[in-house]
Amino acid sequence: MEVIMFSGSIVALPTPFKEDFTLDYDAYGRLINFQLRNGTDGFVPCGCTGEAATLSHEEQKACIRFVIERAEGKPVIAGAGSNNTREAIMLTKYAKEVSADAVLSITPYYNKPTAVGQIAHFTAIAKAADIPIMLYDVPGRTVTSLLPETIAELAKLDNIVALKDASGSLDHAAEVIQRCGWKFSVLSGDDSLTLPMMAIGARGVVSVAANIVPEKLVKLCNLIEAEKLAEARGIHCGLMPLFKALFLETNPMPVKAALARLGLIKNVLRLPLVPMLPDKEKLLFAVMDELGIKAI
Repeated sequence: MEVIMFSGSIVALPTPFKEDFTLDYDAYGRLINFQLRNGTDGFVPCGCTGEAATLSHEEQKACIRFVIERAEGKPVIAGAGSNNTREAIMLTKYAKEVSADAVLSITPYYNKPTAVGQIAHFTAIAKAADIPIMLYDVPGRTVTSLLPETIAELAKLDNIVALKDASGSLDHAAEVIQRCGWKFSVLSGDDSLTLPMMAIGARGVVSVAANIVPEKLVKLCNLIEAEKLAEARGIHCGLMPLFKALFLETNPMPVKAALARLGLIKNVLRLPLVPMLPDKEKLLFAVMDELGIKAI
């Protein structure tokens, strides 16, 4: 299997809803077009930012298909993870069927599998569908973490080719990079760690902030890749207030508020998520104003 190198600024798309909580495809199209105009390197639909946990299987499939059809050849890494291995296999097979470039597969949550169980879970997925798999380590949501030695064992499988690392630990990322080698792509799962993680060998970011300032995330990744670190630091430091503001409350609550303010979507989330509290939203909007982020 050809090794796929994922790199640059890959946007984690939210899923837009209408006021009646049904899918808003017009808004979804606007989000994708906004990203394409600004040079985003790839798309991740139906991840945590996409509220996959409250999408039905048919809705999730429809979102994946919609993004693939409109991505204009940009890589699409379809959210296809689950804490139910059979469900993850079903979604992964579907992503392969509709020609996704890869899938994003989260560490099983709630069940709390051991490392042996994690290896069995991802091995079953990898053997069920011949499609590149990006592992997703986000212990803040899953409780359990993927240890570097577990990732290195999984990376021996031909189609497990990348990691979205939202562990929050540079040591963790560095050890994965050291153990897995250059053929395995590590991407930051935290906007605020993009610069330091790329400095130690990560290839880019799966970004929430790219929904709001896509051109700046693309430029940041390009500058780091070109080893123009002084210029990259300027962008990184300038965006830090936004990186932090987008996590004042649970993602994707802040990014949906920001996108609604830009006129791209409605600020609608499915329960148990709700719109930001007014005081937190005020802080977010103040950061946007300070950075000159205005309606599209």
